[in-house]
Amino acid sequence: MAWTTPAASGPLDYPNRHYGNDHDRYEWSMLTDRPPLTWPEGDGLAVVVVVPLQFFPLNPTGRPVKVQGNMTMPYPDLRHYTLRDYGNRVGVHRVLSALDAASVVPTFAVNTRLFEREPLLRDRIVARGDEIMCHSWSMDTPHAGGLDEADERELVQRSVGRLRELTGAPVRGWLSPGKLNSPNTPDLIAAEGIEYFCDWVNDEVPYRWNVASGELWSMPLSTEISDTFTLIDNLHSEESWADQVCDAADLLHAEASEQGGRVLSLTLTPWLLGQPHRVKHLERVLDHVTALPGVWSTSASSVIDSARAQVSG
Repeated sequence: MAWTTPAASGPLDYPNRHYGNDHDRYEWSMLTDRPPLTWPEGDGLAVVVVVPLQFFPLNPTGRPVKVQGNMTMPYPDLRHYTLRDYGNRVGVHRVLSALDAASVVPTFAVNTRLFEREPLLRDRIVARGDEIMCHSWSMDTPHAGGLDEADERELVQRSVGRLRELTGAPVRGWLSPGKLNSPNTPDLIAAEGIEYFCDWVNDEVPYRWNVASGELWSMPLSTEISDTFTLIDNLHSEESWADQVCDAADLLHAEASEQGGRVLSLTLTPWLLGQPHRVKHLERVLDHVTALPGVWSTSASSVIDSARAQVSG
């Protein structure tokens, strides 16, 4: 069920134009108008931490578009390539130590090619037993307009199928590199048994999508407080990033007490937050969030399961 532009008989004739959405991918509604969600044990704030484990090729093709975060200097761009590799060799272990110390549950978004290349890292992540979602094949495989549908179908099948083989995990979730989608991406991932994806940031609780087959939910993963957006794109300080995450947690926690369950979704990128000068700021964030009463630290799929059980239709 792809986005389409129906034939128009006049300049203002657009059959899909109606209240809320100009498409039929999901039912539009205001968050405050929906029945409130409740999380297990009566918790108001679900905390979903996504740790991306990524492979950036040294010489990316950039087709059909270039994914942000890839190499930018003349080939060979060892400066940026080795920085990203640092996250998988060193930084990830510091991030995991901080999460474990705070008893915060991570969900790993994995480029399948990385787990082919790094068996020691793969084995450590699998042994932990945390949730693993698919992050496509690599950070040079964008799912964007201009990608042939047959080629994207093969890419999705290869990425999801091989990751299931490598990990023995069900792989229920998906995160596109750069959060890019082609018109076909939601249908193609749902056809491979993916139950939720984290590409759309237009809500603070999960909601159901309309797809050609299977069942697909959107699990909003915040961009505004993601480490790459705040530290790299906006050039804010580490202190500012930590303040923003804590402020977001406080407001969502307060709203949850009055309006029903909310989700604080947070991306922790190992090659950024695993740096020695940033770990203390990550630890401050985790200490602040876990000190709030009624916080449920859990996997992305657990939040989806809870929402699915409460939302009809």
